[in-house]
Amino acid sequence: MRNPGVDKIEVGLSDFYLVDDIHGIYRGMMIAIPPVHWQCFEDFTLNQMVDILQHLATKVHLKSFRKHPRSPKKKRSPLLVDGKHPHCSTARKLKQYKATLDAIP
Repeated sequence: MRNPGVDKIEVGLSDFYLVDDIHGIYRGMMIAIPPVHWQCFEDFTLNQMVDILQHLATKVHLKSFRKHPRSPKKKRSPLLVDGKHPHCSTARKLKQYKATLDAIP
């Protein structure tokens, strides 16, 4: 049985913001912290790694990764059509112009 909190997080959490944050922090950590300091994690068992990651996950502020739902689309005003001056595309005008040039001997 799934935890209702997990479902709530999956619905309201923005994957984009989360991945962007992790990507930026990872890049900074790789620059600021020498590789020798990461070697302690090599000897961790799976359970130890799970415990550490769960502990770190409790420190994440999920509100900063919320989705921003789209606002409803705005209604477009109806297209105003002038019967005296119907629309004519530029391509059509050019085609007519070329036809008149070809008609001239």
